[in-house]
Amino acid sequence: MTVLDQPAREAGQPTGPAGTTSWTAVCRLDDLAPERGVAALVAGEQVALFRLVDGTVLAVQQHDPFCDAYVLARGIVGSRLVDGAPVPTVASPMYKQVFDLRTGACLDLAGKAPARGMAPDLRTWHVRVTGGIVEIEVPSTDGAGGRTGERA
Repeated sequence: MTVLDQPAREAGQPTGPAGTTSWTAVCRLDDLAPERGVAALVAGEQVALFRLVDGTVLAVQQHDPFCDAYVLARGIVGSRLVDGAPVPTVASPMYKQVFDLRTGACLDLAGKAPARGMAPDLRTWHVRVTGGIVEIEVPSTDGAGGRTGERA
């Protein structure tokens, strides 16, 4: 897990209209190796962050719903064609299910069902990079949350 020793601002400080959006600084962009994942704890939830070769940073839940373990940051980054377009993916290091890193959708069940009746898809977060600091949008009290990444 990456620890940020140079906070961009206080975690949870709203950047938009009061109560609509807040961002949490997670790490420096330079802390993220391309095509590798890292785990971070954001607002009490484990998040897996991935920096792609093109500089895009994406965040999905660290919890793998198929093996019921917090392992997705250790997954294998790749890509697949979905409706004729390439999408960035991560394959679980445990049972090799493949997830779309942009949407969290499970693209390949690999012959398994999620553990304990969990949904097969992953939660995602908005990510932005400001001044070289990677920030994740934390849902506000009105339930606003993210689904896409942002290029560095």
